Amino acid sequence: MLTQVAEGVLVHQSELLRNNAVVVRGRTSVLLIDPGITDDEMTCLADDLSASGQHVVAGFATHPDWDHVLWHADLGEAPRYGTTRCAGFMRDLLANADWQARVVEGLPAEIAEEIPLDSFGLITGLPADTAEIPWDGPRVRIVQHPAHAPGHAALLIAEHRVLVAGDMLSDVLIPMLDDPDPDGTADPIEDYLVGLEVLEGVADDVDVVVPGHGSVGGAGQVRARIDLDRAYVHALRDGRTPDDPRIGPSAEPGWEWVSDVHDGQAQSLARRSDRDRTPS
Repeated sequence: MLTQVAEGVLVHQSELLRNNAVVVRGRTSVLLIDPGITDDEMTCLADDLSASGQHVVAGFATHPDWDHVLWHADLGEAPRYGTTRCAGFMRDLLANADWQARVVEGLPAEIAEEIPLDSFGLITGLPADTAEIPWDGPRVRIVQHPAHAPGHAALLIAEHRVLVAGDMLSDVLIPMLDDPDPDGTADPIEDYLVGLEVLEGVADDVDVVVPGHGSVGGAGQVRARIDLDRAYVHALRDGRTPDDPRIGPSAEPGWEWVSDVHDGQAQSLARRSDRDRTPS
């Protein structure tokens, strides 16, 4: 079911991971951002759009995580955009003969058979200097940053003051860091902090924030969520236990596994710190 969160902007939320597919209405067509994860959910979304007399004229993947680069035949054959780096990441993955096995290995077991992979990851990279999504609806600004995943981009629907945040600014998921480069040159902590700073730069233009997972936030929530995410990342960087409602006893029921994600990130950073201190 589509729920309006601002004028001309609607959200369709998945059941298991609370993924938010975002629909931006034009005159007779829509832009579809991160369309969902199961066959039934995307079929439902396509039916809702058809019932409203609108069709998908363009898609956009905020980043190359598996649950943001899916598609369904019922949504049509519109171009599906992403940043240059996002598209390149998917192109490299799909070039592997065993790409499907790799993807399936990372899917939640309880819904793995319900996830359509026929059009998985077919993303068209926009040139690096592209400021807005090319379509005939409201202006949608591309806000690229280095946090969480290669080529991650938030989208600012300026006319309606909506920020589609991708996998950031969630009320149920903690900041999830990108994997460091094998050569150790990347710094996922600093990359995440830069990403938050980039999002903070557009906060004054936002009344509604739509995270990739979780609840839509209203006026004032974008800054509150930036502050919460920054406090988590600082604690992780400093080796402290974060005072964060998304982990520990205060976690939302059904999301207790997020504490395991935090433990894994903390252990990974500790191991990396130990390696950095070891003389070569």
